[in-house]
Amino acid sequence: MSAPRTPPRLIPARWRKLIGSFAVLAVLFAWIWAFTSLYDRLPQNRLVHLIYFVALGMGWILPVIPLISWMGKADKPLDVGQR
Repeated sequence: MSAPRTPPRLIPARWRKLIGSFAVLAVLFAWIWAFTSLYDRLPQNRLVHLIYFVALGMGWILPVIPLISWMGKADKPLDVGQR
C-alpha cells in the first residue's frame, strides 16, 4: 500500500498579494532605473524623447502581467473531508 498523497501547500492569497506588491515595486524601480540611465544616449530630438517615454512608460506593464495574474488567483476551497 502506498501512503496517501497530501495536497501541495499553496501560498495563501494574502501572502501572494504582499509578495507580489513588493515584486511589482521592485520591477518598476528596476525599469525606471534602466531606462532613465539609457536616456542620456538618446539623440537630442523631442520626437525621439516622446516616443521613448510613451513606449517605455506603457511597456513596464508587460513583464508585470504574469505577476499580477498570479497575485489575483483565488484560494482553493478546502474539501469538507479535509481538516
